Amino acid sequence: MGTDERKSGTNTRLAHIGNDPGDFFGFVNPPVVHASTVLFPDAETMATRNQKYTYGTRGTPTTEALCQAIDELEGSAGTIAVPSGLAAVCVPLLAFLSAGDHVLIVDSVYYPTRNFAERMLRRLGVEVEYYDPHVGARITDLMKPNTKVVFTESPGSNTFEMQDIPAIAEAAHGGGAIVMMDNTWATPVFFRPLDHGVDLSINAATKYPAGHSDLLLGTVSANEACWKQLHDTFIALGVCPAPDDVYQVLRGLRSMGVRLARHQESAFAIARWLEGRQEVAQVLHPGLETHPGHAIWKRDFSGASGIFSFVLAKGGKREAHAFLDALKIFGLGYSWGGFESLAVHVSLEDRTIARGSYPGPVIRLQIGLEDVEDLQADLETGFEALRAL
Repeated sequence: MGTDERKSGTNTRLAHIGNDPGDFFGFVNPPVVHASTVLFPDAETMATRNQKYTYGTRGTPTTEALCQAIDELEGSAGTIAVPSGLAAVCVPLLAFLSAGDHVLIVDSVYYPTRNFAERMLRRLGVEVEYYDPHVGARITDLMKPNTKVVFTESPGSNTFEMQDIPAIAEAAHGGGAIVMMDNTWATPVFFRPLDHGVDLSINAATKYPAGHSDLLLGTVSANEACWKQLHDTFIALGVCPAPDDVYQVLRGLRSMGVRLARHQESAFAIARWLEGRQEVAQVLHPGLETHPGHAIWKRDFSGASGIFSFVLAKGGKREAHAFLDALKIFGLGYSWGGFESLAVHVSLEDRTIARGSYPGPVIRLQIGLEDVEDLQADLETGFEALRAL
């Protein structure tokens, strides 16, 4: 990328980070290495493992290229790649929690994270407690002598509460805990957690980095202090991703900035359009001035992705299903970050604190790469179905 000291723009960096064509005979993309066994030149090298690659689970040129690219984006000391976004949540929690420890998890967390905490961490003897996403520096009041991890996610899943991450990180560190953040919504393009005091940044690369709804992958990026423990746990668990999936994510990074810009622009347009609808009580998008957490988003984030929710003015499950069943362009699916628009009726039944007070059902939208006018027309069809009830 040259020796110019001027920092390159996001799209320039995304186009070039992660591998040097000169390392692979000038080929622009790194090889997709399918590997388990790696041979050693002699017994001494084998005994000491004194070579760069030793076994497929410990990395290949393909995984190294992706992890180096993510490190460049995150500003991290090291990154691991794992087979799914959920694995990217589980590995660091297993790395830094032991029986008898206490973990604080934001109540608006991604449901599979809560499920892992309830089904696995509690069984392993970890004390699990959930906190209000608006707690900020007051998280100090919830800290215990055995609090080892504070797990954040901002904006929160489905209802998009903004957390004051710098304040939480400072308070957590003051109590001797490390801070993890699920940063899948923003990606490191729009928010770099480690720059705001977070120790480990978690991303479901399934979403925007991959971008095409056809693979599963997760990454975890750590600061210098946490890198060795994270990596040692990763090696012990052997949760390595498939090389073809790694390559597809690396390829997806090249266009991620351009795609995110489109997702952002379209999502803002539709969110503002929904704010003017009489059928809508509230739009839950932190980039909107009407959002309670807008000031935090504006202070800390450089952009917004394509996923947000809105609240119907009245009704329940019947109304939510009628709205969703009328849609033709929006698919009914749980994932997001791909090229296609999706919609889902949000359930908040798992929450203990952050249930909110909503007059009607919450509908989450993933705004894809389609034309805004077509998506608005599709949503209008949903509203017409509501009026017909």
